[in-house]
Amino acid sequence: MKHRISALFLGIALALAAGGGAMAQDKTIKIGVLTDNSGLYSDLGGAGSTLAAQMAVEDSGLAAKGWKIDIVSADHQNKPDIGTTIARQWIDVEKVDIFMDVLNSGVALAVNNVVKEKNAVMINTGAATSDLTNAQCSPNTIHWVYDTYMLANSTGQALVKAGGDTWYFLTADYAFGHALERDTTAVVVKSGGKVIGGVKHPLNSSDFSSFLLQAQASKAKIIGMANAGGDTTNTIKQASEFGIVAGGQKLAGLLLFITDVHSLGLKVAQGLNFTETFYWDLNDGTRAFSKRFSERTKNKAMPSMVQAGVYSGLIHYFKTLEAMGGNPHDGAKVVAKMKETPTDDALFGKGTIRADGRKIHPAYLFEVKKPAESKGPWDYYKLIGTTPGDQAFRPLSESACPLVKK
Repeated sequence: MKHRISALFLGIALALAAGGGAMAQDKTIKIGVLTDNSGLYSDLGGAGSTLAAQMAVEDSGLAAKGWKIDIVSADHQNKPDIGTTIARQWIDVEKVDIFMDVLNSGVALAVNNVVKEKNAVMINTGAATSDLTNAQCSPNTIHWVYDTYMLANSTGQALVKAGGDTWYFLTADYAFGHALERDTTAVVVKSGGKVIGGVKHPLNSSDFSSFLLQAQASKAKIIGMANAGGDTTNTIKQASEFGIVAGGQKLAGLLLFITDVHSLGLKVAQGLNFTETFYWDLNDGTRAFSKRFSERTKNKAMPSMVQAGVYSGLIHYFKTLEAMGGNPHDGAKVVAKMKETPTDDALFGKGTIRADGRKIHPAYLFEVKKPAESKGPWDYYKLIGTTPGDQAFRPLSESACPLVKK
């Protein structure tokens, strides 16, 4: 009997050891690109984000080393309830390990909770709300590209310093718009400016005439557009029709993407100031990636900073998993290791990931070129100034994130 019990325990021990070894060598990854494939943000994320993820997989070289990596994509339709339903299905049934893009701040904040609950990973490159690394930070989430605090800190401060000391906001009426108006207001007031009014508009609006007339009547020097994508381009086009800029007021693109400028055309967009953390023509590394990306898109588009962030974030994720030897399924453990490892890639350069999940890299203030200044397709920006990463984002001393040790 003693021999039988000893043999039984030995068998169990060997089985557990084998299971543990198999777990340590688990090299299967499933990536979920949760994005806007059909709505007002589809140009800056959408199919381009899925392409960027595919390029990251290819460039990682992990397939040749025995890793199995699959990508799935879905359209959350800019609705938090649809986003969370997809997230639960992906994690519970399809065994998705990591969420990428997650455009739309309302969707991102909702999915952030699911990812934490299920111990997956989210590298958010699409949503802007700074709450993702502040009050609603998570040990499972990294905010990669930009946020409302950084946009406000860079663009808002620069415009007030240039004389734009009275502001009126046109704000998208959901989490992103509210956060961007809130963060920009704080910067404007801190810089000596004043907010004299504002109006909120529904997401994905087509008619901004009444909102623009209110902004025009305010006589504010700066009309701050706390919106994005199709809402921003529609605002700018209709503001041009009303002669708002010609009348002496200035439009502030608080969040503008290269896809927006392309849609507007240089004749309409010229002179706009805004902040981004990536531009295809910054250096040799950004140009090489963007050329490869463009060649694989239907309209030969250059990547937005959201799409570039998908590639950059996954490259760091893959490097981290390879260093760990596998097992991507403990999300919090993977994110903790990602934070310990300095970031370095051709698109965003060298950087770090802070305790609150905020990815740190420089922010660039751009101005849209005049038509005569452009040398060819997608040559749209001129660099006005650079804010170092350690100055661009919210200081940890001001953070409400419980992961930050005071």
